[in-house]
Amino acid sequence: MSHEGKQVARWAALVAGSAVVGAGIGLLLAPQTGTETRREIARYAKKAQIQATRWSRAVQSGVKEVMDRTKRPMVEAV
Repeated sequence: MSHEGKQVARWAALVAGSAVVGAGIGLLLAPQTGTETRREIARYAKKAQIQATRWSRAVQSGVKEVMDRTKRPMVEAV
């Protein structure tokens, strides 16, 4: 994996970890009933799933672009 790829992976892990910690703290301090909290968690999970799908597609696109850039010089050298 390239240096850029490792940096992206580190940032992604940091963001994901921060989101989990933030969600946990929010649950502990939530001033609402269990039913309301579960409803909010379900909404948050759905939004997180959508965001993760978008982020995954962006990462895949970036990886594909980098791979295409690295393949060109090899093909041209042959």
